[in-house]
Amino acid sequence: METYGFAWESLEQQLTRLNPRSYFHRFFSVVLGNRSRPAWWTESRAADEAQQIETSLSRRLWVLETIVTAAPLLGLMGTIGGMMHAFQLIGGKGLVNPIGVTGGVAQALIATALGLLIALISLFGFNYFSRLQAQTMDEMERLGTRLIDHIRLDQQENGHEAA
Repeated sequence: METYGFAWESLEQQLTRLNPRSYFHRFFSVVLGNRSRPAWWTESRAADEAQQIETSLSRRLWVLETIVTAAPLLGLMGTIGGMMHAFQLIGGKGLVNPIGVTGGVAQALIATALGLLIALISLFGFNYFSRLQAQTMDEMERLGTRLIDHIRLDQQENGHEAA
């Protein structure tokens, strides 16, 4: 596709090897299925399909994004609970149960660390999948442009470039 020196039949054969649920299969099928139409029509259908694919790729990323935001806050809630427990044990009489107080502080630190750990793991996952989505969309756009250009060249050679 990079050199425009490919036969449409060859691309169709390669397409049959892809899983029909593959995003690239879906995208290329739209282009191939509309290649006899004017280039602007094919380009419009391909853009519509690419938009649907992008929506599909980002469908569940909101979950990771929410976890990244919520996990530290939940850890903070655990921190507050642990510190409240520790301060209740101190009370008005002073330090009566030092082991109970340190247990509350430990609970607070564990909750904070756990919230941050969950957020960090989710952040790495979110960034990985976001990058994968961006790379897929960039590749699809690049190859789609090549295919539309090939269609335009074919139409120009056949003398019926549609306006």
